[in-house]
Amino acid sequence: MRRKTRGRKSNRQRIKLGLPDLEHVKSAVLVSLRSPESQRSYRRSIDDFVCWYCSEPRLSFNKTVVTRYRIHLEDQLLAPGTINVRLAAVRRLAYEAADTGLLSPELAAGIRRVKGAKKLGIRLGNWLTVDEARSLWQLPNMHSVKGKRDRAILAVLLGCGLRRRELIDLTLDHIQRREDHWAIVDLVGKGGHIRTVPMPNWVKQTIDDWLTVAEVVHGKIFRCVCRKGVVWGTEITEKVVWHVVKEYAKRLGVSKLAPHDLRRSCARLCHESGGELEQIQFLLGHVSVQTTEKYLGCKQRLREAVNDRIGIEPG
Repeated sequence: MRRKTRGRKSNRQRIKLGLPDLEHVKSAVLVSLRSPESQRSYRRSIDDFVCWYCSEPRLSFNKTVVTRYRIHLEDQLLAPGTINVRLAAVRRLAYEAADTGLLSPELAAGIRRVKGAKKLGIRLGNWLTVDEARSLWQLPNMHSVKGKRDRAILAVLLGCGLRRRELIDLTLDHIQRREDHWAIVDLVGKGGHIRTVPMPNWVKQTIDDWLTVAEVVHGKIFRCVCRKGVVWGTEITEKVVWHVVKEYAKRLGVSKLAPHDLRRSCARLCHESGGELEQIQFLLGHVSVQTTEKYLGCKQRLREAVNDRIGIEPG
């Protein structure tokens, strides 16, 4: 009788997971991710699921429950992309739970088969025009310490197309002279991918102006500035970058402008000025050219098609 009881207890443990088990598996998921952005996204998604899962009494961790969770997310009117990111984190959670023996492989396989939300079209991004982009980075007061820092932040985002995380991790050692041109060398981006980003001279000048007044000679380039204009600390957070963009976007009269919109604007402005798609892909560090195309916000044109006049047509 004792052996049977133990066997049944073990089976129940493989069907339902308690909070300590979920926290253990969450740690395993986060450790397996290399990118800080992915870790942050998965941590938030898993915490959201765990909060919902533990609020329901005696739920089993299976396909039906995860499907109910998807319906819960849809009822919150979240975007399909957001829902699919959260479901991907839950699937990863099930995979790690099965791998550590906390969940049966059959239940984990069922969870991985839960379908994501359908994407109906593509959300229109927010791009700045040439005049808006030029005005934005020149808005900060060039005679104050904070203004010089903010001008440099906006210039790097618009001129080099960096992500927030890449910008706050930027160090003096990254900026080097290569092929008679300033560049951000060996920048570690999303997914651990390493790339070199060309830096226009005007962007380099804004950084030099900031470094001079801030007296930064080593380490990370961007630092905190208090209200009295005193530079302190050894770095800034992504939230600081967010507030800088929001502050000057509001002055410019552009609503709902995010730091990533400046990266997107950089891509389109490069394309409109004659930049090759392949070079823009290198600049942004995209693995897929399709991702770069989405950043450009462009679509295929059949009128005046690119292959109408390529030099081999009859005269």
